[in-house]
Amino acid sequence: MHLSRAGKTRPSWPAFLAFFSLFSLVLLSAVPALAEEAIRAPDFNATGVDGKNFSLSGFSGSPLILHITNIEIPLCIECEKSLQGQVEELARLKQMHPEVQIATLNMRKNPYSQDGKSLAEKWWKVNISWPWTEDIEPYAIASKYLDYWNVRGGSSNPTLLLIDKDGMISGIYHVYRVGEGELDGVQSAETLYGKLQDLSSSKWQGLEGEISRQNVSALGMFVLGIVTSLAPCSIALMIAVFSYVLTVRRKDEYTRKSVSSSREGLMIGVAFTLGMASVFFVLGLFISQVGLFIRDSRIFDLLAGLIMILLGVGNIKPLEEIIEPVTSRLRPAGGEHCAVKKSLLQRSVETSISLFQRSAFIGALTLGVFFALGWAPCALSMVLPVLIWLASQDVTPLAGGMMLFIFGVGHGVPIIPIATFSRTVGGRIGEKYVSVGAWTTKFFGALVIAVGVVYAARYFGILLW
Repeated sequence: MHLSRAGKTRPSWPAFLAFFSLFSLVLLSAVPALAEEAIRAPDFNATGVDGKNFSLSGFSGSPLILHITNIEIPLCIECEKSLQGQVEELARLKQMHPEVQIATLNMRKNPYSQDGKSLAEKWWKVNISWPWTEDIEPYAIASKYLDYWNVRGGSSNPTLLLIDKDGMISGIYHVYRVGEGELDGVQSAETLYGKLQDLSSSKWQGLEGEISRQNVSALGMFVLGIVTSLAPCSIALMIAVFSYVLTVRRKDEYTRKSVSSSREGLMIGVAFTLGMASVFFVLGLFISQVGLFIRDSRIFDLLAGLIMILLGVGNIKPLEEIIEPVTSRLRPAGGEHCAVKKSLLQRSVETSISLFQRSAFIGALTLGVFFALGWAPCALSMVLPVLIWLASQDVTPLAGGMMLFIFGVGHGVPIIPIATFSRTVGGRIGEKYVSVGAWTTKFFGALVIAVGVVYAARYFGILLW
């Protein structure tokens, strides 16, 4: 009878984990939304390449075409036709109707490149007579318009925004999406003038175009952090480290304090989690900064997809086992390398224990930092897909750091009950984690493979999601 009940309850775990993982992916997805009402354009002050200052509010009273583009050295080769075509149409519109208001926001990654206006005039022989400003990364102005020039995690280059006389965004046109091709296409001078005429009259209603909001939610990152923390090797290592630390702690003063062991254990678990999260925060700053330079490259989708597929396979069946016949021949004799790794981990733990003598909080915080740095190879196949995904998103370095900090908090959550309760109860909780983690790792691996296929398909112009 007991065996029958166990057999019935066990299959519920995979179903629960499937829902849990898919829920986190839904929370993280960038969802395009067709807006129905005009939205106020964020105001900005800028200095044009001619040295004159201008602001968005300075154009109020008449409709404005805000041209967001990326013209620099090196130039986006696949975008060049659209970049040139749109600049030529804007120049033609200005020549036909000098009263039309246009402003260009040129996003530049390379601070040493010549300004986009000079390059466009030299390369394409156009007369640019409207205000043009250079916005160097991290894009103090363009970041305010991220939801408008971002399309499903990729950049639209160029993008046109129609802003009415009251400063409301009334039209969004994604001319070309990097890695996908033309979306709305080059907007001709005649088309734009007609839209401006409608915008000036009562014919225009609501907002035309698509907003691709980056719903990189804090809840989604937190849930994903919990899911990826359930790798069996990661949980086993955390249990081993905490058992050792708390045993040494108990011998000295852990049980002699007036505060209860459970209360102090909770504080230690929280401090450990914050230590891990701080490392993820720094990593998020770096990953997002690197992402600014690589995410618009079409080859990035292919490389990211292939890496994710390999990591997903590694979650289902460790790559070490797959390539064991090759590595066994290349591996040097002896175990010196493993001994060095063990001694480094031991020294990190001993350093944390010495800090425990002064402050349990600081000791646990330091241990969390050491653990995040030292355990990385163990959980690489679970965490690296998240880092690749973050690098592909159009988020500022600070936002990327905060997202990974929240991910790190979720990643450290399983250690809190282990540290809070007694060794016996904590051990039982750890055993449950390990049994659940076996399912989580495989299911997460399948999801990572699926996401990898989606990314790789974009390189070939196939948009699956």
